[in-house]
Amino acid sequence: QVQLVESGGGLVQAGGSLGLSCAASGSIFSINTMRWYRQAPGKQRESVATITSDGNTNTAESVKGRFTISRDNAKGTVYLQMNSLKSEDTAVYYCNAEIRARSSYIYRNYWGQGTQVTVSS
Repeated sequence: QVQLVESGGGLVQAGGSLGLSCAASGSIFSINTMRWYRQAPGKQRESVATITSDGNTNTAESVKGRFTISRDNAKGTVYLQMNSLKSEDTAVYYCNAEIRARSSYIYRNYWGQGTQVTVSS
């Protein structure tokens, strides 16, 4: 059973920093692109940052220069370092990954359970 487990959310003051991590576990053959999304109350889920298997990254304009995505392929883990946090960054953050399980020949999308990030102004 493949799963993604997130950690690192919490409460932080505006201007502060927070780091999220998301570890994949289970019978995994390989992991392709990994992503972070977020969903604020009353809003649609939006893409925050993306990182490919060979390390190419892309971040949303709203977080560019403040958030950094990275990954450790050996650990099957993706990270999101968030600096200069603003109140509008408050949301539930979800990780997403394209994973091929050992029992499969195709990549499937998996989601983490979500972790709350609250930025107080």
